[in-house]
Amino acid sequence: MALIMSCIMSLVISIFNVGLIPGIVLMWLKAWGFAFSVAFPTIFIVSPLVHKLVNLVLVKEN
Repeated sequence: MALIMSCIMSLVISIFNVGLIPGIVLMWLKAWGFAFSVAFPTIFIVSPLVHKLVNLVLVKEN
């Protein structure tokens, strides 16, 4: 999940900020590497909280 989301988001944000300029691929790959290094540990921190919130919202059927 972190790999795909960081890929898509860094591409969109890079193009939004500078446009389709020469060298955008290298710029995007650098941004993707940084975004993934933030996204991957964030998933481990946020995931338990999300699971608890989902369990509170969903009603279990017996």
